[in-house]
Amino acid sequence: MPANQTVDPEDIAELIGRCKLATSVSEFHGSLVGYISAGGRFGAGSLLDDLKFEPDPAPTADEEAMLTRLRHQTEAWLADTDLTFGPWLPEEDAPLAQRAEGLTEWTRGFLGGFGLGGSAEKAKELSEDAREVLRDMATIAASEFELDEDVEGDEESLTEIEEFVRVGALLLHAEAGPRNHPPSDTLH
Repeated sequence: MPANQTVDPEDIAELIGRCKLATSVSEFHGSLVGYISAGGRFGAGSLLDDLKFEPDPAPTADEEAMLTRLRHQTEAWLADTDLTFGPWLPEEDAPLAQRAEGLTEWTRGFLGGFGLGGSAEKAKELSEDAREVLRDMATIAASEFELDEDVEGDEESLTEIEEFVRVGALLLHAEAGPRNHPPSDTLH
C-alpha cells in the first residue's frame, strides 16, 4: 500500500484478523478517535501499544506504517473545519441490528480510548456540555437496542444517535484534544 493511500475499514479488518485483536473495526476506530480526542500522546512504539491492544502476532512493518497513516488521517479528519469526520460503522445497507451493534461498539471503544488518552485534571476542565456528552455516550455504550416492527422509526432513531455520537466526538476533540500552537517557539 503506497505511503499516501487512505486507510479504510477493510485494511483494519485484515489487521485485526491477522494479529488476532479482540476487537471489531468499529471499536478499534472508536478507541483511536477517543484517544486522539482526549489529547493522548503517542509513544515511539506501536499505536496498538498506546491503545492497549495485544496483537499475536505483532504487526508487520507495513502494517505499522498503515497504522501511522491511519493515526494521521484520523487526526486530520477530526481537525477538519468542514466537519467531514465520521465514525467507522457498518454500511447503511447492513441490517439495522448490525448497525446498532457497531454504534455501541464504536462508542465503547471511544470511551476506552478517551480514558487512556486523557487525565483526571483534563476531565475536570471539560464544560458541562462535554461531560453530558460523555455521560450520554456511556449510556449508548451500555445499551442493547431493542428493534421493533417500525423499521423506519428505528432507522431514524439510529441515524439521530449516530449523528449525536459524531458531533459529540468532535466536541470532545475540540475541548480536550491536542492544541495547535503557533509556529514560533514562544507561546503567548
